[in-house]
Amino acid sequence: MMRSGRIALITLCFSIVASLAHAQDPAAPLWSLAIHGGAGVIERAGLTPAQDAAYRAALQRALDAGSAVLARDGSALDAVQAAVQVMEDDPLFNAGRGAVFTAAGRNELDAAVMNGADLTAGAVAGLTTTRHPVAAARAVMEQSPHVMLIGPGADAFAAQAGLEQVDPAFFFTERRWQGLIKALTEAGLPLPARPADVSTPGAQAAVAPPLNERKFGTVGAVALDSRGRLAAATSTGGMTAKRWGRVGDVPIIGAGTYASNADGCAVSATGSGEYFIRFTVARDICRRTADGATVQAAADAEIADVGSIGGDGGVIVMSLTGTPAFAMNTSGMYRGAASSTAAARVAIYADEP
Repeated sequence: MMRSGRIALITLCFSIVASLAHAQDPAAPLWSLAIHGGAGVIERAGLTPAQDAAYRAALQRALDAGSAVLARDGSALDAVQAAVQVMEDDPLFNAGRGAVFTAAGRNELDAAVMNGADLTAGAVAGLTTTRHPVAAARAVMEQSPHVMLIGPGADAFAAQAGLEQVDPAFFFTERRWQGLIKALTEAGLPLPARPADVSTPGAQAAVAPPLNERKFGTVGAVALDSRGRLAAATSTGGMTAKRWGRVGDVPIIGAGTYASNADGCAVSATGSGEYFIRFTVARDICRRTADGATVQAAADAEIADVGSIGGDGGVIVMSLTGTPAFAMNTSGMYRGAASSTAAARVAIYADEP
């Protein structure tokens, strides 16, 4: 049977299973979505009321975009991509247009997507000209024989696939540039030249949080659609002042991103990437759910394990029944959820429900 035929058969099977599950539990959501915009030291005292409100509004926009796809019977893949692209375009988040800078003064972008129905996946790392890295990751999954592409070749592939290309200055934000200067100065490292043709200092002050905010820069989404398919997507600008071509967990399938209908979960992570890679966090959470744990129990246990070796961050997880889970060992994580049976809700601080 050709690959397209196998995928169609798998999709039909999941649709039947989803219909039967909903018939058994009419209260279960037909579709469900969860998102995050990064975890870290995010405390009430560290955000002004205007900053708090701006983040909540930004999360709501991402939820609205993904929910609109799912509400019209769209796919989980389309929904997570739509939600993540909204956050990639928002300078508040460290992804796409709000990405942090490398020590060389560049924005290098990573992203990944995974389809839980058939375990197909795509990832990119080190993009510098592709407006939406998550779209590039999906193109790798659907239009190439590969799983991961990096650097100039990944941008060239994205352009060939028809994805929007921009000047690297498009990703510049004053907040992130000043964060780089501060980090390099404290580390005693040389300062790169300010990029040409960018806005003047102060032009993008807006509601930017203080420069000492320690937040792991990643955005992500997980979803269940009305046909019972799970999907996950994650996008990041990486670490401020990263060197030597460092790549974190986001584009590594199984570390920062994973989805499997067979295991019953989809995961997007945010945190100290080196630790999340070592624990293959996203895949391990799905192993736990496959062994019978609830998504919340699996997420909590995995984050506890990461913390035991010094890592911190958080995860969002979606189950086959549309139940989302959030887990973190930090003081906050920008996050939100919506479903066909529950109104959208957003949260920032760890003590929020």
